[in-house]
Amino acid sequence: MKIYQVDVFSNQLFKGNPAAVILLEQWLDEYLMQSIALENNLSETSFARKIDNQNYEIRWFSPVKEVQFCGYGTLATSFIIFKNHPDIQSLTFHVTNLGEFFITRGEKGKIKMNFPVQIPNRLEEIPQVLRDSLSQEIAEVYINPQAYIVVYPNTKSVLNEQPNFDLIKKLGERRVAITSLNDTVDEGLAEFDLVSRYFTPSMGIDEDPVTGSLHTSLIPLWQPLLKKENIVAYQASKRGGVLYCKLLENDRIEVAGECRLYLEGEIFI
Repeated sequence: MKIYQVDVFSNQLFKGNPAAVILLEQWLDEYLMQSIALENNLSETSFARKIDNQNYEIRWFSPVKEVQFCGYGTLATSFIIFKNHPDIQSLTFHVTNLGEFFITRGEKGKIKMNFPVQIPNRLEEIPQVLRDSLSQEIAEVYINPQAYIVVYPNTKSVLNEQPNFDLIKKLGERRVAITSLNDTVDEGLAEFDLVSRYFTPSMGIDEDPVTGSLHTSLIPLWQPLLKKENIVAYQASKRGGVLYCKLLENDRIEVAGECRLYLEGEIFI
């Protein structure tokens, strides 16, 4: 069985988020897919079942469980399908509970993903465990179906955060994102409109390097303040990653990025 490993949301190897991709004609047993994901020990392993040349079903597994939405796994899978089929310009992924993801080739190696937005809601009362798990000043907290989204007053706070992952685990299935508008003029960061990080110990990875699904909430949150159509976001993990985002009509969002192929091999099961 063919397997690929892709560095996602980066134009360089060893940056972005590494994801495994397996393309299928028929679904494997769920236990086997989870076992493969655990063996890979990456943030996500994506499995895509072909319906026809331009339509696929897709599922994503962390080392410990199946997840409901993974943007960078979708990007990695799109990259491999486009690589294997250079004549195809667009794809549609059919996703349980989320509908259709529309994928197109972009310019200069980018791939554009059209997702439904996830509008975050502001919390009036911040859980004490959440406060205790973070070391920086909190401005506001929002919530979406997957995560608490914690707004910090500046970029420095996002970069300096050293969370208590054991306390974050006590939040249960809810993950923790931290974010701010980018106010730094440091070389290498000045080009970005916003920064974020994403803490996911309940998924088997303490900090997810780059997260496409998170930005379906971050962009609706920040766009009214940025007042611009095209937003460039940076996820400030150790590996780092860049996401090119744009709000669309009908509660949709475009999240685009680049990929680099790291590994192509075969697994024996």
